[in-house]
Amino acid sequence: MDSKAAVATAEALAVSFAELASALRDGTGSGCSGDADPMRRRADGFLDGLAEISRLDAKSAALKAWLAAGYSAAAEALAGPATSPEDNTGQEMAVVAEVACALTVSERAAGALLAEAHALTTALPLTLSALQAGTISWQHARIMVDETINLDRPAAAALEAHFLDPHAVNPARGFAGGLIPGRFRHKARTWRERHHPVSIEKRHARSAADRRVEYAPDRDGMAWLSAYLPADTAAGIWNRTTTAARALKGPHEDRNLSQLRADTLATCLLTNNITGGGTADEGREKSGGATGETSDEETGGLAVSGGVPSPRAQVLITVPVFSLLGLTDEPAMLDGYGPIPPSMARQLVADGAESFHRVLTDPRDGAPLEIGRTSYRLTKAQRQWLRLRDGKCPFPGCANHSLDNEADHILAWAHGGSTGISNLGQPCHKHHRLRHTTAWTPKAATKNEPPGWTSPTGRHYRSEHPDWEPPTWPANVPMPATGTGISPGSVLDADLDLELDLDLDLDLDTGLPPEWS
Repeated sequence: MDSKAAVATAEALAVSFAELASALRDGTGSGCSGDADPMRRRADGFLDGLAEISRLDAKSAALKAWLAAGYSAAAEALAGPATSPEDNTGQEMAVVAEVACALTVSERAAGALLAEAHALTTALPLTLSALQAGTISWQHARIMVDETINLDRPAAAALEAHFLDPHAVNPARGFAGGLIPGRFRHKARTWRERHHPVSIEKRHARSAADRRVEYAPDRDGMAWLSAYLPADTAAGIWNRTTTAARALKGPHEDRNLSQLRADTLATCLLTNNITGGGTADEGREKSGGATGETSDEETGGLAVSGGVPSPRAQVLITVPVFSLLGLTDEPAMLDGYGPIPPSMARQLVADGAESFHRVLTDPRDGAPLEIGRTSYRLTKAQRQWLRLRDGKCPFPGCANHSLDNEADHILAWAHGGSTGISNLGQPCHKHHRLRHTTAWTPKAATKNEPPGWTSPTGRHYRSEHPDWEPPTWPANVPMPATGTGISPGSVLDADLDLELDLDLDLDLDTGLPPEWS
């Protein structure tokens, strides 16, 4: 893009904005034809206008980034080569200050824009092109910049291609622009962790040394207390605190779940019991006068006074078979968090941590093989399969992970719906309520695909799909021929006839029971 092209782009954007405003005033938006109801046409026009504005915002952001990078390069050329490190720093500061004044933003914001613009224009061509086309937002572009920091050029190009090049090897399912930025960050970070040129074990070992607790005063007599911990520790604390807080909910409890979590954690840290705040007597009053205390075993290690039981949290750990066997260093996936080092997963499985539920994946394509069978009650196993299939609430853009969600029949039981996996979703409380109180409806789930959703306007939105991909096959392990030894619906013996001298005997049923479908 040269100066003339930049001017032409800016003029085209101005024309697009003007045409869009005119179309909305006249009620002639792209979605405003073919419907006899004038109010419906008007509503569709506004919705189409919002979508178009989003695309124009992305194009404007691409132009802004190009202009910022261009000014930086021109200013550097005008200043000439720096004669010392101090001179170089001064030149950079001058450029940042100029951009900050021109845009009326802080120098910190201007510096961030210049760094992001430099990355987009020099190292991330697919991202810049998608931004210029309006198919991803500026937030998506910034996430791509963040997640490729400290990656070498080939690794950054591979991450970018996975999400933005449909012709890449094993591309992401669905385009990046179809995910809200938070979910795109999660997927990009997950892929980055799996394909990072430095082993996650080495990076985790370095990061674990930085674990700490931080305290920050805030306004209105409040403060923040945060802890930087290994993922399994943090997930265990969060999920056990959540289940303990849920157990305190009742007809006489006026605190919401967030308040109960905070009170539960504070009481756990400051005393030897969990009542969610206050004394044991107050806890008994909250629970309707019940007496006695539940044991640590009943509450997953968290003693809950007042006679209120707290169920154990059940967290899924998805582990590639060869990673569990110690033959590869591929990350495992911790439900509600993302990739964790395989040594962490192996330790949780070896220790028999009851709050963590093992899921093994197929060594050919990454699809789930089976759920660990510490208990084989159909309803519990079905719910765990739902959590494995969806990973979170299946409503588009929702990030509530599976522990907080509610099983729901897509076709209601009263209308003839079955209790099979293909007729079940697991929306969070908010979207479960949305489904039953509005015209939003879930559609078309399968054993391995979460349901999409249809809005009151008739638009269909796909749910986010998990990106299973083939795990690394160890170099010293022969690949079995097609149809010999490993196939869906068969039993996979974890030693794979490889004559591995391992004391791990896993019998994996790769198919769902017929009554689940």
